[in-house]
Amino acid sequence: MAEKAERKAKAEAAKAGRGEKAPKGKPESAPAPQVPRVPARLRERYRNEIIPALMKQFNYGNRMQVPEVKKVVINMGLGEAVGNVKVIDAAVEELATIAGQRPVVTRAKKSEAAFKLRAGMPIGCKVTLRGERMYEFLDRLLSVALPRIRDFRGVPTKSFDGRGNYALGIKEQLIFPEIRYDKVDMARGMDLCIQTSAATDEEARALLEHLGFPFRR
Repeated sequence: MAEKAERKAKAEAAKAGRGEKAPKGKPESAPAPQVPRVPARLRERYRNEIIPALMKQFNYGNRMQVPEVKKVVINMGLGEAVGNVKVIDAAVEELATIAGQRPVVTRAKKSEAAFKLRAGMPIGCKVTLRGERMYEFLDRLLSVALPRIRDFRGVPTKSFDGRGNYALGIKEQLIFPEIRYDKVDMARGMDLCIQTSAATDEEARALLEHLGFPFRR
């Protein structure tokens, strides 16, 4: 056995001397190349086109005065979850697919005997988007999802709250192409709250119009 091992060692040494590589174990896979993240298209348009346009429209003194979208909150209220907790799991998965971010489950703050509701029971889910994901979601909402609504005539103009924030109701999740019809157990609506830094509703509406919100005429 010792002689056999010695002969094997000499053979490998000879191969190394001739420039041949000795046999090794399974080679390690090369690390995946790092792909730089591409800035959200809508965010780039806001920086390069919308800010200058709003500065001219409202005579802002500097770019810091120009309003921007701070965050988008998407909320699914699920009253049917009181009788079927599995509804929550399906809604969470759908909202995660739509938003690109895992939502949190919302729970009842107090008991309501008339609705067989106990404090702490799950009654919906919501997700808060900021930054790149927020702009990516808004881009898909405006360019893909809303145009898929049957007989769509624009979004309402009277859904501002007086503080520069805008609310929008979506009747069903199926307008988002990421949701597959064959995987949906029921239609679910959602409420969107677009929070901006605008001081007035007029400025907020101008911002959203420049972003592409199709307000009714």
